Amino acid sequence: MDFYSLVIIAIALSLDAFGVAISIGINKGVKRNSKLIFAASFGFFQFFFTLLGAYAGFLFNTYVVAIPKIIGGVIIALVGVLMIKEGFEEKEDNIFSSFKMYIILGISVSIDAAVVGFTVFNKINSNYIIAAQSIFVGIVTFIISVLAFIISKYLRKLELVTKYADYVGGVILILFGLKMMFF
Repeated sequence: MDFYSLVIIAIALSLDAFGVAISIGINKGVKRNSKLIFAASFGFFQFFFTLLGAYAGFLFNTYVVAIPKIIGGVIIALVGVLMIKEGFEEKEDNIFSSFKMYIILGISVSIDAAVVGFTVFNKINSNYIIAAQSIFVGIVTFIISVLAFIISKYLRKLELVTKYADYVGGVILILFGLKMMFF
């Protein structure tokens, strides 16, 4: 695979993480350290699932093409519903401050990377190239997630966005989940 194709694949895989990062970033209760952990989680799981998919691709190529998108979509949509529910409740705790949320969201935005590993990266014969390209996908996802958090910082300055951040973020996550499941 040439470098141009790899960049396109890495950017395409990171767009779900970008959308989720925007949704998380507009929430005032999420601290900078949490945002970095989310970005690292998104990048790590994109790398890990791409690598895992590449190595397991020859076994699952015909069986697991649609299922990961459905599972990831359901998880992201459920987090969106939780975010909207949190918007109705006035409490100090933030759903994004728990360790398991880093893992859950990291996995859910990265399941499609396993599909790419299953279908594209499994045709590569060199373990070094598979590892290098998987690391590249993870780094691109991390950078794009950090950019999304930076953009969300400016979106938060808009009073309307801040007032309805949980609702807007929840709706965005639900739409991403539906997109993953049906399109």
